[in-house]
Amino acid sequence: MRTPRIRVGIDVGGTFTDAVAVDATTLELLGQVKVPTSHHHEDGVAHGIVEALDRLLEQTGRAPADVAFLAHGTTQATNALLEGDVATVGLIGIGSGPSAVFTRRLASFGKLELAPGKRLPLAYAHVADPDDTAAVRRAVEQVKDEGAQVLVASQPFSVDRPEGERAVLDAARPYGLPMTAAHEITSLYGLHKRTRTAVVNAAILPRMLATADLVDRSITKAGVTAPLMVMRCDGGVMALDEMRRRPLLTVLSGPAAGVAGALMRERVSEGVFLETGGTSTDISVVRRGKVAVRHATVLGRTSYLNALDVRTVGVGGGSMVRIGRSGEGRVTGVGPRSAHIAGLPYACFASPGQLRDATVDTVRPLDGDPADYAVIDAAGGRFAITVTCAANALGRVPEGDFARCDPETARAAIAPLAAVLGTDVTTAATRILDAGVAQVRTVVDAMIRDYRLDKDTAVLVGGGGGAASVTPHLARTSGMEGRIARHNEVISPIGVALALVREQVERIVPGASQEQILAVRAEAERAVVAQGAAADGVEVEVTVDPQTSTVRAVATGATELRTQDRSHRADDTERLRAAAVSLKTDPAAVHVLAGTAAHTVYGTHVRRRLRQTRQPVRIVDMDGVVRHHAADARVESTTVAGAPEVLARLVGESTSYGDGGVRAPALRLLLGSRIADLSGVLDPQPLLALARSELRTRAADEPVVAVLEVRS
Repeated sequence: MRTPRIRVGIDVGGTFTDAVAVDATTLELLGQVKVPTSHHHEDGVAHGIVEALDRLLEQTGRAPADVAFLAHGTTQATNALLEGDVATVGLIGIGSGPSAVFTRRLASFGKLELAPGKRLPLAYAHVADPDDTAAVRRAVEQVKDEGAQVLVASQPFSVDRPEGERAVLDAARPYGLPMTAAHEITSLYGLHKRTRTAVVNAAILPRMLATADLVDRSITKAGVTAPLMVMRCDGGVMALDEMRRRPLLTVLSGPAAGVAGALMRERVSEGVFLETGGTSTDISVVRRGKVAVRHATVLGRTSYLNALDVRTVGVGGGSMVRIGRSGEGRVTGVGPRSAHIAGLPYACFASPGQLRDATVDTVRPLDGDPADYAVIDAAGGRFAITVTCAANALGRVPEGDFARCDPETARAAIAPLAAVLGTDVTTAATRILDAGVAQVRTVVDAMIRDYRLDKDTAVLVGGGGGAASVTPHLARTSGMEGRIARHNEVISPIGVALALVREQVERIVPGASQEQILAVRAEAERAVVAQGAAADGVEVEVTVDPQTSTVRAVATGATELRTQDRSHRADDTERLRAAAVSLKTDPAAVHVLAGTAAHTVYGTHVRRRLRQTRQPVRIVDMDGVVRHHAADARVESTTVAGAPEVLARLVGESTSYGDGGVRAPALRLLLGSRIADLSGVLDPQPLLALARSELRTRAADEPVVAVLEVRS
């Protein structure tokens, strides 16, 4: 019998490199290892990646040939920017007349602050005519003399007319420097922001190229033939060659790996993901089965980098408790300093003997900090009182969890503080969690509002080694459903192992026609297929923003068609129950409205005023997971052959007209194993054209289910 192949995910952190092996069929975790990140090795972090892979294969008894997919996430690009460890960029501005005024202003990017006292190293030169090869080469030699290690060419309106930037790069090619054109990094208008994004990308390009080459050679030498992928900051992965072109896409990819793990492994459809470490909690949103992404702020300014919308709170499992001055008898806060920063062990992980004769004192973890952080001085030395201590004392940390300790020891650790506060251990521990979780809840509530999540259906999912110190208490105090992700301590490398190939194409196209919208869609689809995604499984979400004239296509696909083990699939009763729970009604009031082999559509009726009713709908997959929520939807079944006519009628009947213009319904099509999300298009004709493009390769008698939500 053939050994099942594995998917390997490696997460390179600042201190440790974590690696996991996941069964490519069942997606179950088979093994995990942790090695120190090799920052100071002659091969850099590449050495740690290969070491982690070797140990993982040994632990799981697999050979390099068994690896079907290998991806890694790295903080290297982020750290390079934070530490100011970047290359000098030679920026060549192009233009004559009025255009020259705008491009010469780009020299100001040399004032961008990377770190305190460190500015972006930039050399600027100007050429009036990009076809003047001699002038271009003089400009290249000028910036090289000033130390340039990488080149960027930028010209106004290069999104529409890229020939000038290409001509400059062609003329500069003999100099052998890494090069990029601004229009290659982003195709959005805005000379200043487009060029700034390209310059920051170029600043980390040489360092990332060196690492990419080392990792590539090392993995090939190890005998792995699977394509090497790299984690992006928007929750997907990209091919190594794509990373070589746009390394900036790896910035901020650390939090993206965790939410990708929650999305794929925990199969979250609607909710908030909280990745809690020792010092902080990263908070992100999954809405309608997709991660929430926005243009990121890099070096204090907005960019055209599409990254996970992640918001960080300085509360983690190791956050220390702060108490009022003598006589106040209250918990005044938690963090931002942690036991790790203070160099102290957690009190709850001490032995009972070490906690003998304990007294409470207050300290300054670092010079300049307030002296109100509580510690225990006991027989075994000095210990920090942390959020993890409180969670264990209240029994919130489940058996087998990374942060689990003996609850009685945790209670003994909290007892001296409780005495100082004039209360019992349970109350003291609750006050600690209340103080910490309050900070997290403020951000969670804001993100729920920003993304209009339904608090009745959204779920809180905790990841990271400190998940149990935050998520269970937040769920209890907020009334939301909450759970800790399986194998939460390695949720990030799991996310890397399970992530899909992703590409996003954006174009500004005023009054975009059907053909132009379809062309953007096709470009995104081709991009992920070129990076190894199986063509039959690619999904493309298209959004057309009429206010900014932006056409955006996000394509995702797996590097292989993954067929999961069906032994754990939910039966009809389990799927009905999942829909009823989500709809918050009795299963007897829930009806099957339609379905395909992969999804079932359930609905119920809710009476409105004036004898009107609405039909809330839930789409549930074969695992019993709710994949889509709709407060009021129309559902109709047809076939691929009949779909064009049926969809034209449905869209025509459901399109609204008003002062805000024409608004087609939010349309989703259930096709085969997929939910094709076409809700980002407001114009009826492009919407129907996109629907036809989804149907074009399907058999005429294949079932199709349309789910439409009318926009007000």
